[in-house]
Amino acid sequence: MKEKERTTYRKIEYSRKESIYLIVRGLEVGVVAGLVSVLYRYSLSFAESGLMRVIDFVKGNPLKIAVWFVVLALIGVGISFLNKWEPMAAGSGIPQVNGEIKGNFNPSWIRIILCKFIGGTASVFSGLSLGREGPSVQLGGMAAKGVARLTKADRTTELRMISCGAGAGMAAAFNAPLTGIMFVLEEIHRTFDKNILCMGIVSAITADFISKLFFGQSTTFNYDTVNFPLRYYWLLALIGVILGISGALYNLVMVKAQDIYKSIKAVPNYIKMPIVFVFSGIVGLVMPQILCGGHTMSEMLLSERPTLTYTIILLVCKFLFGVISFACGAPGGTLYPLCVLGAYLGAVFGLVSMDVLNLGPEFYEEFVVIGMAGFFSSIVRSPITGIVLVYELTGNMNNILPLATVSLISYATANLMGVSPIYESLLERILKNNDDEPEFHLKDEKVLREFIVPMGSPIDRKTVSSIDWGKHCLVVSVERDGVSVTPKGDTMIKEGDELVILVSQRHLAKDTERLDRIING
Repeated sequence: MKEKERTTYRKIEYSRKESIYLIVRGLEVGVVAGLVSVLYRYSLSFAESGLMRVIDFVKGNPLKIAVWFVVLALIGVGISFLNKWEPMAAGSGIPQVNGEIKGNFNPSWIRIILCKFIGGTASVFSGLSLGREGPSVQLGGMAAKGVARLTKADRTTELRMISCGAGAGMAAAFNAPLTGIMFVLEEIHRTFDKNILCMGIVSAITADFISKLFFGQSTTFNYDTVNFPLRYYWLLALIGVILGISGALYNLVMVKAQDIYKSIKAVPNYIKMPIVFVFSGIVGLVMPQILCGGHTMSEMLLSERPTLTYTIILLVCKFLFGVISFACGAPGGTLYPLCVLGAYLGAVFGLVSMDVLNLGPEFYEEFVVIGMAGFFSSIVRSPITGIVLVYELTGNMNNILPLATVSLISYATANLMGVSPIYESLLERILKNNDDEPEFHLKDEKVLREFIVPMGSPIDRKTVSSIDWGKHCLVVSVERDGVSVTPKGDTMIKEGDELVILVSQRHLAKDTERLDRIING
């Protein structure tokens, strides 16, 4: 009996120490990722305000406009060479982080941070329709990776820190800590890992606190919510279907635009990229409202309530300009721009519904935020993250039921259309074009992977020895009902179990993918 008590005490002590270790690591990640994201936000703010001053300065003067176009072309040339020097810094950054967590990439964290800062700031100063949120995810992940490398953390801890750094970056970019950790669990890991949850909550809250110290605590959208009448819930189902179809088409167009841009091989990128940047200059002179991430458009939507015709014009122009900006691969994200597009889709639907059904003007903001959540859910295919994001952007829980209804319907509709989520599609294309082996291919370090056995799993009620885990994988622990069990050959696996599997780093990407198929079907 005494021996059992001692064993139990040792397990409790180990669990306590591990929790403290994860909290400390989370604090480290949160501080560094938060500071990097804050600095990036400031950099983009200065770039955007500088862009507006330049537009005001050159407008109406042909000579000044010509000089400005030359400057934009030179910036485009610089960005093209920056992307060539560090391809992993191009585009959003979220697929790259996802790929590294899965074991496909291992880029230089210093080069990523340097290129993302320079490229992202230059792209926003040029007016491209790109946001800060995706790059903040990658910057947060790479900042965390830098801390892991400098403190000589093992590879398992490093990957956890990168994941939590990505969530902390999103938390700081949106001032939304719950969104940060939910994004990591739902989008990047797609499983409930209690170690990631523990470290991630600490890092996201810490990064959000640092962000609020610099930018204040006000939410992005402030409005007085109203209770959506139950008799009009059929409108929520309708807008959910419309947003689901729109999100699926958005993914198809965005990916196709990248393919078309890359297929023009007769023209080198250092010529194609400047053309896009000069085009951005033309857009800035004609319709400056649609430049950059879309913060101007979101403020206009709620404060000025543009007419239905003008709302549709802004929506279409923002979408087309966003497609062109994204296709060229300039460093910058799509998260906030797609949220703005969703808000405008919701506004269009709301204006039509209000006119046809004689709904009061107080329902306008409801349709705006509902559109944002539904469009996000259909594109990213992370409905819970979409719901939490809009809640944190508005600071209002009274509309959770309408948000959840629309988000889940749009998510299901997009899935039924058979179109892959945007970041999954982008990762597939990066892998297709990336022939380099990760730099850790010579190391023999092992990595721990955690998997939750879902309901209906192919391995439910099977013994450990009856499953072909692969020669590079070893099941080291089965956690059930809060108790860790050292697995033996006859240990039966049940749904809800958390499997801790040791994987060779050399085969991390392939083995993780195969284990996911074995466990999830």
